[in-house]
Order: sequence, then structure tokens, then C-alpha cells
Amino acid sequence: MKIGIFGGSFNPPHKMHKNIAKELIKHGYVDKVIFVPTGTKYEYKNNLESNNTRYTMLTLMIEHEKDLSLSKYELQDRPVYTYETLDHFKRKYPEDDIYFICGTDNLSYIDQWKRGDYILKNYKILVIKRTTDELEPLLEKYKNYQKNIIVTSIKEETLSSTYIREEIKKKKQGNIKKYLDKKVYQYIRENHLYEEKTERKCFYAVKSY
Repeated sequence: MKIGIFGGSFNPPHKMHKNIAKELIKHGYVDKVIFVPTGTKYEYKNNLESNNTRYTMLTLMIEHEKDLSLSKYELQDRPVYTYETLDHFKRKYPEDDIYFICGTDNLSYIDQWKRGDYILKNYKILVIKRTTDELEPLLEKYKNYQKNIIVTSIKEETLSSTYIREEIKKKKQGNIKKYLDKKVYQYIRENHLYEEKTERKCFYAVKSY
């Protein structure tokens, strides 16, 4: 089996995230996609909703999708590096092939990540092209790892979680409803997520295991 690891903040998760995963499966790049939300123990990620809140939204987004699943591996009390995550899933699924799903924005500086060369050498990377990014310079940059870099036919739409958060802060929730799964949108509204308020109380959350 080919398993795709889809990491990210998912703050919040939106339809493009799910569409990318489903398209990768549809076109045979992978057989299954595991969403791996980033933890909050990073100095440069100081605007994240809690681990449990983002995990809950992802759970709502992928429910009833049999080929999509979710992992809490990076939701630890310390920063978890991508190479650790990939190694974790390789140990968990030793008979399967592990693929790292990566946008061209992240690919552009993956060599600067902790053990970035190790990732490029030991794992297949499924590249999702952003419409604004030039791909050829990146392929030239990583020409020594060409056998592990797979440029997919999947393109990333011009949509970001940042845009969704900004629209909510502007009280323009109606503008972003079409970009979110119905239950995720409802969860955000009910819990007043991303609004400029200091105190919020979530109505429900997914049980931790």
C-alpha cells in the first residue's frame, strides 16, 4: 500500500486540504492519506488554535471518508520534526511505502529543515504545485534526489487558512462558508473560533485516545 502523509497546521482545515488528498488517491499516487496536524510547541506558530480544536475539525472534515485518516503523532509536548514523523509511520507500516505530501512552497526550502537531506534521500515526495510557483528551478536544485521527487498533476488552489481566519475576524463568515465542510463551518461558528475575543468555550470536542 502507498500511504501519503499530509502534515500542516490545519488552522482551520478546509475543502482544498480534503480535495488534494482525494485527488491523490483518485489518480493513484497513494492508496490512503493520513492527516498529521502540527503541534503547538513551535515558537514561530503562535496563532494556532489548540491541538484538540484542530484535531476535532479534521475529524469532522474527514468522517465517512474511508481512505482518509488522522494521527495525533505530532501533538506532543515538544516540537516534532518531519523526519521523525515519516520514520514513525515507516515503523508503523513497515510493509508499505510512505509518501510525504509537499507543496512547492515547502519544497523550496526542505533542504533547510532538520535532516532535510535525509527526507529527500529516504522518502518519496509528492509535490503539489502552487499556481504561482516555478517548478523547474526546484527540480534543478534537487536534481540529486530526482528519483524521489514526484511532481503530481494536482494543483493547489489559491486558498489558505490565513484568508479564512482573516475573513472571520472581519465578520465576513459568509464569504468563507463555501470553502469549509458544513460541520467544520458549524463548529467554528458555534465556538466563535478565530474571532477577536479573549475568552471562548468549545461546545464539544473529540475524545482523546
